Amino acid sequence: MLEHLKVSNVALIEEAQVQFGRGLNILTGETGAGKSILIDSINFVLGNRVGKDFVRHGAEFAAVEAFFTVANIDVAARIAQMGVAIEEDGAVFIHRSHTALGKTACKINGKTVTIGMLRDVAGLLIDIHGQHEHQSLLNFSKHLHLLDRFCQEQLAQPKAQLSELISQYKILQKTITNLSEEGGIPADRLEFYQFQLEEIRVAEPQPNEEEELQERKNFLQQGEKLTLAANGLAEALGATADIGGGLEFARNLATIDPSRADIAAKLETLHEQLLEITKDHARYTEALDHDPEELDKIEERLDLLYRLKAKYKKDIPQILEYAEELQGKFDRIENSQDELERLADQKKSLEKEIGRACLLMSKIRKDAAAELSSQIEGILHGLGMEAARFHIDIQRRKGFGRDGFDNAEFMISTNKGEEVYPLSKIASGGEMSRTMLALKTTLAAYDTIETFIFDEIDTGISGRTAQQVAEKLSVISKGHQILCITHLPQIAAMGDVNFLIEKTPRGERTVTHVHKLPEDGVVAEIARLIGGAQITDTTMSAATEMRKLAGK
Repeated sequence: MLEHLKVSNVALIEEAQVQFGRGLNILTGETGAGKSILIDSINFVLGNRVGKDFVRHGAEFAAVEAFFTVANIDVAARIAQMGVAIEEDGAVFIHRSHTALGKTACKINGKTVTIGMLRDVAGLLIDIHGQHEHQSLLNFSKHLHLLDRFCQEQLAQPKAQLSELISQYKILQKTITNLSEEGGIPADRLEFYQFQLEEIRVAEPQPNEEEELQERKNFLQQGEKLTLAANGLAEALGATADIGGGLEFARNLATIDPSRADIAAKLETLHEQLLEITKDHARYTEALDHDPEELDKIEERLDLLYRLKAKYKKDIPQILEYAEELQGKFDRIENSQDELERLADQKKSLEKEIGRACLLMSKIRKDAAAELSSQIEGILHGLGMEAARFHIDIQRRKGFGRDGFDNAEFMISTNKGEEVYPLSKIASGGEMSRTMLALKTTLAAYDTIETFIFDEIDTGISGRTAQQVAEKLSVISKGHQILCITHLPQIAAMGDVNFLIEKTPRGERTVTHVHKLPEDGVVAEIARLIGGAQITDTTMSAATEMRKLAGK
């Protein structure tokens, strides 16, 4: 429910604050007083675009704030899923501003959001119907959506199942397309891929081979220096060979003089260590006897790897991955015909499942269409269109989508004995308004949106029909908050809360104000709607009587 609206620097409105109530909120005023500005402001805060004249002349920016309370738990949960935190009391506060330079900003409950997110949230909070929305009834592409709202409980599961099937179908189609494209590779391109794969296979590059070869190359390039150093060390170690004789003298000395026993022990340890070092170095020296052509072979191998990297503009691991991709491509091409046949069978099976889901949805719609048509006809008869016949024509279209394979079109006959024709061909402005109201009255029970706005729904009607429209609006307002802009006293008289929109001069400027009317003000405004500028005792008496009758 829209609790509060604040408008700042929008066209003729310098600042206006409106505290809306439950039930039927009526907004009236002279033509040009600014009623459309108020609706434009609501549209703006809900995410609609605005023109260059939206910002009040001389102001730097315009701003609109809307405060909603959400009573429906499911709606609150859906808003929360969009990333908007909702207070425990269901409060949703929307603020949107628009500078004179055209920059806009919007927040929901203090969080900056995109226009797309704002529109998604707003779509769950409020539904606006004006003269342009009446024209949407002429667009039969919207009719299926309206019918689906009537039978949404029965359609929910089949629609979800169809959506999942179509997701699988699209993935399958993409797989078939990709496989067909791979199978259709030109012969020269296929031959080129084969050459590349063979070249990589012959080269047999290994993931860490280049680094290991480079390390070995660096080692071999130091060969001469290594040999000199190793031989010198061997000679030095050989010079210590007679330490064994010294060890024998040390042992004899320790026998004579026990105080020298530690020298013998140290020499024995040193002798063992020198023997081990000598053996280890001998093995190392033998390993230095490498193939003199090894360095040339390593350089040739490195050159091959460098050329491979330069040609494919990839490093070795990437070249190996590319080879795997090529091999996979050839494997798929080799098996593509069998795979395509298997996928074609799978596609046919999936199409049958989709067809069954579409048929089920179509049956649900046809049953619902008969019931909805009957209800709308009854309401139209009560709105002064006694001869009206309403029918929803459901036809199968080519192809299918997530909404099935149905097209729906609203058909109507307004005169006795006439055939039903598309709504766009025979409905006048007044008939269109009443048809929209009949549709909204019927769908209101299935609508989770709490607030409806009707902008001049009284177009083209008067007298008893206007009274019937007013009564229907009152019926809808028992379960929903209604904001209605009207010029008809019959509708204004039904208001639970009435507002007067008027413009007054202020200095050299004109400003628009919105006033909540007390009861005597409501009667006076009804009298103005009855009699125009000249309000007499007679019009006041008629207005009082109309207000009393509306209460009854």
